[in-house]
Amino acid sequence: MTTATIILIAGYTIGFYMAWNIGANDVANSMASAVGAKAITIRQAVFIAGILNCLGATFIGAHVTNTIRKGIVSTDILTDPHLILIGALAALLASALWVSFATWKSLPVSTTHSIVGAMIGFGIMAGGVSVINWGKLGAVVASWIISPVFSMLIAWTMFKIIVRFILARKHAGRRALKLSPYFIGIAVFIVILSFLFKTPLGKSFHINMPAALAMAAAMAALFGQIGRRLIARYTDAGAADGTEAIFRKIQIGTSCYVALAQGANDVANAIGPLAVIYFIVQTGQIGTQVQVPIFLLLFGGIGIACGIGMAGHRVMDTIGTRITTLTNTRGFSVDFAAATTVLVASKLGLPVSTTHAAVGGVLGVGIARGIEAVNLRIMLQIVLYWILTVPAAALTSMTLFTIFRWIL
Repeated sequence: MTTATIILIAGYTIGFYMAWNIGANDVANSMASAVGAKAITIRQAVFIAGILNCLGATFIGAHVTNTIRKGIVSTDILTDPHLILIGALAALLASALWVSFATWKSLPVSTTHSIVGAMIGFGIMAGGVSVINWGKLGAVVASWIISPVFSMLIAWTMFKIIVRFILARKHAGRRALKLSPYFIGIAVFIVILSFLFKTPLGKSFHINMPAALAMAAAMAALFGQIGRRLIARYTDAGAADGTEAIFRKIQIGTSCYVALAQGANDVANAIGPLAVIYFIVQTGQIGTQVQVPIFLLLFGGIGIACGIGMAGHRVMDTIGTRITTLTNTRGFSVDFAAATTVLVASKLGLPVSTTHAAVGGVLGVGIARGIEAVNLRIMLQIVLYWILTVPAAALTSMTLFTIFRWIL
């Protein structure tokens, strides 16, 4: 058995392990608020998210990936295919180990930042500090602040709007039903725009901004009216919990979208380095752009689904119940804030983490009830792990790269 074949087998194994970790840690981004608000059970969340992540990864996931993830490491000096094979393997395992450790501690971290940190470690070992794009790294650091703060403000604002126009009024349930087309519409508007601009499949349509806005507005108006009629048929708006029951239905929809988009966007963190290994072993060359076969996307999607099923409940519990108490109105505000943050930041070219956006949204609705409603100890733990992600993954990657180069 050749060294290249051994590396490819190891790549498949570690790639699946990384995908498993993405499922275990990142499922909380889409489903934690729905579970915390009791819109769905953990078992239902695991089932729904597993299917949608797998579908998103396979059919909407990136079919082309950059050789060196996110442009963090300069490709100018990396001309040795064998060196890149070992580096990709070390980076994949290092990032997977860090995410696995965070999941064990039940804390959400960014899988994207984990793979970025691991690529930095490999880059420093292969070509020295000069090959690192420090501007890109600075943007990653900036996203630790941008994502959660922006999402927190949107979630706070949305929840205050719901309180002002619905919860503080008489017959809140009937008022919620009357205004439901607007809340459904604004959620659908963001979902359609996110699909067109944030997912790899959507980007391939090459739809310009005015056409996308018109399409999203038309779909928002249509789904708003359809949603109101369905809610009126299956929900008793006059009941004591009528408002929460109405937002429960809306929130399930927003959570499902985030799960689908998550599979599409995050599968690249596991499959990107694996695709590079596969490409180099098959061709013996280094490409600046690498085609990702559909079977690799499916492979990653299955790995994500397995991670969700086996360990997704741990981080879901932290975001959904341990930061603050969530209701369906608050949960809707969190999902809306996370999706909006990821969309707007992406369009502005700002680095963004769905994990950070989801946590920021939960923090926002918590603060809307007063700072005493937030578990600050858990928040400090989460922020500490965010800060540690890049250096921890980098150091692990440097160690593994040294070991692998010695062995292989």
